[in-house]
Amino acid sequence: MPFINVKMAGPEPTKEQKAKLIEEMTDVMVRVLGKQKERVMIVVETHEPDSIGIGGKSIEQIKKDIK
Repeated sequence: MPFINVKMAGPEPTKEQKAKLIEEMTDVMVRVLGKQKERVMIVVETHEPDSIGIGGKSIEQIKKDIK
């Protein structure tokens, strides 16, 4: 069973956006890797920007520095 775990910094996507993401990622697995659609599992996780870091800074701080 293919399992895709999508992790991203907030804000939380809308229900419609998550549904579209799940649909399209599933379609890619079917089209590219020949997986069975009913077997593809997608999990979408959203984390607060202060909980994810890149290069020693949180996403929250990086966004502040850009402004």
